[in-house]
Amino acid sequence: MLTNLTLADRYANAKARADEAEAILKAIREEILATGVERLDGAFASVTVALSERSSLDSASVKKMLTPEQVAAVTKVSLVTTLRVKPVVHA
Repeated sequence: MLTNLTLADRYANAKARADEAEAILKAIREEILATGVERLDGAFASVTVALSERSSLDSASVKKMLTPEQVAAVTKVSLVTTLRVKPVVHA
């Protein structure tokens, strides 16, 4: 366990571990999908694979069809918080 670290260092460490776990999870997901089966059963869990369709609106095409005023009228603006992690380089 890492102790006496700054909040930034704790965050960077946790993010690195989360990124590693995400990579492992992605690889296992691809392995599951490669089996081609709909259900995998284990001693502790079952995994079900389901295929579904998703529709999305092509906003670039819609913007070509609408006037700038119409686009502004249907545009939703929201605040986004972003955290970026960069290692400190000591000279």
